[in-house]
Amino acid sequence: MNIKEMMQLLDIKDVSTARQKKNGTVEWELPIKTEWSKRKIRVASFASGYVRCQLSDAYCSYQLNKRCQSEPQYFKLSNGDYRKFETRSCVLIPNEQDRLEYLISYCLKNYYINQANMIENGEFIPKWKYENMKNRFESTAMELSDTKCGALDNLSVIVNNERYKII
Repeated sequence: MNIKEMMQLLDIKDVSTARQKKNGTVEWELPIKTEWSKRKIRVASFASGYVRCQLSDAYCSYQLNKRCQSEPQYFKLSNGDYRKFETRSCVLIPNEQDRLEYLISYCLKNYYINQANMIENGEFIPKWKYENMKNRFESTAMELSDTKCGALDNLSVIVNNERYKII
């Protein structure tokens, strides 16, 4: 299966702007919303070799590239001593095809499979259970509205970020 078919299968959409395309950047939007801000997750592939998460619950974008330990560097201090300095740097992916393959595998592991595990652990409500709960709530609301109690005239309830007004 090629990259384009995998993107279609996972419902990942290209949302790159004209300026991003001109600079060699491709930005993708996943069909998965973040836990806190409820915005769709966006990831991007840059011509420089970086892969980043552009939009999530984090304050700013962050790198998704693998990291490696750099070679130690030694600096001479003013008193004649030497200090060893090591950093962790990102492993750049120079080929666009490889970046997209890495991006797909990262998203599958960290977003799609992770979300499925959350559903299994009971942290999310499956769609069928949500629909069933919604239908039961609506039927109960209709029964309550038939009573015509003055206190229930302006009653509304929020279930999973959707407001339901009891008529």
